[in-house]
Amino acid sequence: MIPEITLKDIREAAVALEKVILRTPTLSSPWLSEQAGAAVFLKLESLQIMSSFKVRGAFIKLSQLSKDQQRKGIVAVSAGNHAQGVAYHARALDIMATIVMPKTTPYAKIESTQSLGAKIILEGHTLIEAMAYASQLADEEGLTLIHPYDDPAIIIGQGTVALEMLADVPDLDVLVIPIGGGGLASGMAIAAKAINPKIDIVGVQSAFCPAMAEILYPERTFLTQSLAASPLAEGIAVKSPGIITRQILKEHLSDIILVTEEQIEAAIEDLLIHGKLTVEGAGATGVAALMAAPHVFSGRKVGIVICGGNIDARILSSLLLRGLVRHGKLIQLKIDINDAPGVLGQISKIIGDAGGNIFEISHQRLFNHITVKMAELDAVVETRDETHAKSIITTLEANGFPTQMVV
Repeated sequence: MIPEITLKDIREAAVALEKVILRTPTLSSPWLSEQAGAAVFLKLESLQIMSSFKVRGAFIKLSQLSKDQQRKGIVAVSAGNHAQGVAYHARALDIMATIVMPKTTPYAKIESTQSLGAKIILEGHTLIEAMAYASQLADEEGLTLIHPYDDPAIIIGQGTVALEMLADVPDLDVLVIPIGGGGLASGMAIAAKAINPKIDIVGVQSAFCPAMAEILYPERTFLTQSLAASPLAEGIAVKSPGIITRQILKEHLSDIILVTEEQIEAAIEDLLIHGKLTVEGAGATGVAALMAAPHVFSGRKVGIVICGGNIDARILSSLLLRGLVRHGKLIQLKIDINDAPGVLGQISKIIGDAGGNIFEISHQRLFNHITVKMAELDAVVETRDETHAKSIITTLEANGFPTQMVV
């Protein structure tokens, strides 16, 4: 039986949270509004303590533990943000916390959780495997398991996000909420629907792992992405959504939109460049959905939850460079040259005079199919845009250097 969660519960949680978390802003986004033909507002939980909404539910759950449960300690399972939220409040409440994380968890999230005093155990390659180990640990050591999403206290805490959004922008037509296990979307849906029964709740999932969508809409066919590596939005790559949350969302959800890895990547890049916001994969999925399906939101007042900002610096660096490649601002050229003194200088001058900036360059004398007196030059060049890139290639060829752009 599903436990009853009411607007009153969520409002009481909001009062309890007032002195222990931040009240993050809900800001208008002119550049997204123009792109989507809608009035778009972003709820910046990426600016929350621990850069995630997860501290909300974590505090409500931990504050409800008995003295005996607090003394024995807790164990939690997370790919990062739930772990940090639990560890943060556990330290403040003097509770010993053990966090089980999948081995694929980004190092930035592991390091951040360790810095909060939690004991970290890396176990399994998925949340399901990590959860099985944590459950065993809880039984063996008498620890209280703090579930990341399928717990009424967690759901109630996360629901406070909706209260703040609708206080800031009361006439929102639709809320766009990332869904992994469903805790955030469930809590927000209960609160928002109680305040405004006509509001639409649109969930967003990664096409890499659309488990909740497959459960709620079994009649649909989903084109999922099959990846060997970890997905960019690892925070919502939940293969076993909550039992409680799926029932709540079945009642309140208007739809779920799936977004691809490429769309999430583009959304992170745009949020950084145009919005000056550092956002993790899961946190960018709402914007990815807006950009992927603007017709769904056109002419409406849209609130999007930017649920987290914990992105690995190395991943962000690679993503931005890939963005330059995607927009034709960083290109790789293969140039056939005579293997003779002075030729490299000529190439450099031609590219420089054409306004290009050589990012890196190397010779390939052995692994090619040209004559022994020639070499192949690999050059990575920074350009203004695709048109500029094509003009540099044209100029090189006009000067007698056959050139191909590597795609």
